[in-house]
Order: sequence, then C-alpha cells, then structure tokens
Amino acid sequence: MSERREKIQTVHALPKTRRCALLEVARSTAYYRPEPVSAEDLMLMRLIDEIHLQRPFYGSRRTRDELEDRCHAINRKRVQRLMRLMDLRALYPRRRTSQPGKGHKIYPYLLRELFIERANQVWATDICYIPMAKGFMYLVAIMDWHSRRVLSWRLSNTLDTDFCVEALEEALQRFGAPQIFNTDQGSQFTSEAFTDVLKAHRIEISMDGKGRWVDNVFVERLWRSVKYEDVYLRAYETPTALRAGLARYFEFYNVRRRHSALDRRTPDAVYFAQACRELAA
Repeated sequence: MSERREKIQTVHALPKTRRCALLEVARSTAYYRPEPVSAEDLMLMRLIDEIHLQRPFYGSRRTRDELEDRCHAINRKRVQRLMRLMDLRALYPRRRTSQPGKGHKIYPYLLRELFIERANQVWATDICYIPMAKGFMYLVAIMDWHSRRVLSWRLSNTLDTDFCVEALEEALQRFGAPQIFNTDQGSQFTSEAFTDVLKAHRIEISMDGKGRWVDNVFVERLWRSVKYEDVYLRAYETPTALRAGLARYFEFYNVRRRHSALDRRTPDAVYFAQACRELAA
C-alpha cells in the first residue's frame, strides 16, 4: 500500500482521483498531509507516554495530575487531545475501552480459559505511539502468543488501516496462518479490509472483551520493552533511522533476548522448536 501511495504522488497526466481509483487507494489517504506538532506538544507527548507505560491505568485526569507534579501546568482537555493523537487509553475496566468503526462487526473473545500450548495457535496485534526527536510515528506488530515472537511489524505516520493489513499479509506469507487471531476493538482491526484477510485464510477472529485490558497483555509488555530498551535511549531523528533501529531491535528481541516466562529461552528458540519437532516426526 505504501508503494501505491508513492505512485499517486508522482507527476502523471491522469487526475489524482483517477489514480486513486485505479490503485484502490482512498482519496483521503492520498490527500493526507500531517499537521505539524509543536515542540512543546512533542515534549508533553513524550512525558505522557512515559507515564502511560509506568501507570497504564491512568486516564487523562490522573495523567494531568502527574504532569503537574512534574511542574508542567496543563489542562485536562489538552491531555485528552494529546492522548487521542497518541492512541492511548487507560487500561482499566470500563464500558468501552476502544472505538470500533461505525458499522463494523465485533467478534467474541475466544481466549478465555484457552490453554495456549503451541506456536501459531494464537497470534495477536496492537498499535502503539513511538516518539522521535522531532516527531512521532505509529507502530503495529504481530506477535505469536506462545513464543512471544514478533512475526512482522510496520510503521506509519497515520492511524489508517493500510499498514496493519500490510503487516498481517507479511506474517501470513512468511509463517502461514494461525488458528486464532486476537485484536482489540480498534477501527483498524474491525475494518473489513483487515477481517476479510483473516476470513480468506479461515482464521478464527477473537476480539478483546469490554473492560478486559489483560486480554492483550503480552503485546502491551512488548511495547514497554521496545520503548525502554531502544526508542527512549536512541531518540531517533527520522522515520528512516527509526525503521532501521527497530529492525535491529526486533532481531535482538527475537534471537537473543531471553524471557523468564519462556524458561530463559528466546522467542526464536521456542517458536522454531515446534517446527523442528514436526519435521522430525
């Protein structure tokens, strides 16, 4: 999809609306121009991101209080605006923890009391805000629950559906299809563009229950590791540098980073151990 967007922006005799139709790209995507974010807002977003990682149950009111404790006077409406821009929500039980797209189907949560014992039994995904030295991006990753292995990921400067679909299609192409795919109820994942790919591969669709923030806890832990072990330390200047840095980090995460929950093994060791057993059988 990113290649198709680039083709739309190139000089061509055809009108841009016609190019969008031929390449099956929404006109809103083609005409999108990111609005500049002030240096002060970027600084506040970085602080809000740190607070959210440390206390994910904080909503906008308590986040504002924490910022005031750090000598940053800011009203709650501004905190709410920045948290929306960052796609951050407090992780605590409430009626609606995410916003599905209008008219999108919501699927039941299939993982409750399910014993996950093998790779490719359950995959999960989520989106997080990634701060940079002079801006920010959004990161989506697809993870195998059993091994914690990151199967694919993508960066985007918008919260559109395209980069989520691209990550999904790459994971399916490289690793085959899981039995169950779990997401939250965000509009990117409830969209037909995303769910149709899952249905085409006959994958059971699971979506987090209302108020069940722990339903995707392994991906939430991944975001904490990515930020504290790489993003905050590097302060990447450009999307290109960020993309290269994340590629190095996910290689380290999958191949070399041992997890206590995996008996001190790496995600790669757990994920590919099953493939070796199947070949030997």
